[in-house]
Amino acid sequence: METGDARLKRLTMRSWRRGTKEMDMILGPWADSQLAGLDPARLELYETLLAENDADLLNWVLGKAAPPAALAGMIAEITAHSLSRFQRAR
Repeated sequence: METGDARLKRLTMRSWRRGTKEMDMILGPWADSQLAGLDPARLELYETLLAENDADLLNWVLGKAAPPAALAGMIAEITAHSLSRFQRAR
């Protein structure tokens, strides 16, 4: 049985090691700052999001395609987090 801490570590690692650098840079920082505060249902939703293809995720975050309704809210949060990070870096 996986502990809560082990699950957070696994999800964080999967966020940082997606396979594409773009998604690593979007999901990794979001996971670092948000995962510990998510309730079990939102963690489950994030795990579902991580099962999606990187190309689809990137298109959803960039607004090039509409995400599935179930993921739309979380994609919007991740997008806003990424935008604020990149705007601060300017």
